[in-house]
Amino acid sequence: MEMTIAPGFRAAAAASLFLLVACAQEGGDSTLPADAPAQRPADAIALRIDHTGGFTTPGDGVARLPVVAIYGDGRAIVQGPQLTIYPGPALPNLQVIQISAADLDKLVARATDAGVGTAKDLGQPPIADAPSTRFTVDTADGPATTEVYALDETGGTGSGLTADQVAARTKLRDLQAAVRDLHGTLGVSSGSEQQYKPVALAAVATPYVAPEGAPGIKEQPEVAWPGPALPGTSIGKGLETGCVTVTGDDTAKVLAAAEKANAATPWASGGRKWTVIIRPLLPDETDCADLLNR
Repeated sequence: MEMTIAPGFRAAAAASLFLLVACAQEGGDSTLPADAPAQRPADAIALRIDHTGGFTTPGDGVARLPVVAIYGDGRAIVQGPQLTIYPGPALPNLQVIQISAADLDKLVARATDAGVGTAKDLGQPPIADAPSTRFTVDTADGPATTEVYALDETGGTGSGLTADQVAARTKLRDLQAAVRDLHGTLGVSSGSEQQYKPVALAAVATPYVAPEGAPGIKEQPEVAWPGPALPGTSIGKGLETGCVTVTGDDTAKVLAAAEKANAATPWASGGRKWTVIIRPLLPDETDCADLLNR
């Protein structure tokens, strides 16, 4: 006796088989770390390394750029080669390296494996005025952060650290070295970098002090500040240093003026002269408050 399969049953069975195969493929071939979010927003931090604190001025501390900032869409923003001249350029050399989704997942997994978000005992070496290194990585539960003091200034157990602390720090130091060298770590082609084009800036302004008595150093020509009035909001109680956010049409005006200026240029605003650090805002930053609260 010949069995006849109803067309509706045949279609349902085929659909069920397709779903089973698809689920098996998705479950068996996934390269995502177990705690990675399914999809990252383009402008959200996937992995970021910052240096904080240390012996620096308040203005420099606020305007400090990250070692690297990697975003959900694979943009890695890094500091390119800097000119060793005085005065230096008014704008930092920020570059963008595009990495693949697979490579981004590898870096995130490497960060979690190195202890970002989980490392607890990293020690406190007896070194004064050293910066801390802050690692931030995206996870399914949100950003996870680990901060370690004097990471670059310490080595073995002779620096007031236990063997376990040295081992934990070594993992983070190796992570920082790997992320700093994306070309070597990921095989990204050298020369593929693009100049970062900010849509907003933070201007950190300090009352200008003319150079005096330094041989070979002369005062730079004054330039009218084309952006919002300086100095903006004070960055701390009792400080004359302030920060103002530059957006919209003012961004292009400030960038154009900065191309013809340098780091020692006195900028004129409100009847006074200011030394200004022009800090491009990154995709996860919107204003001065983001820099002050980081």
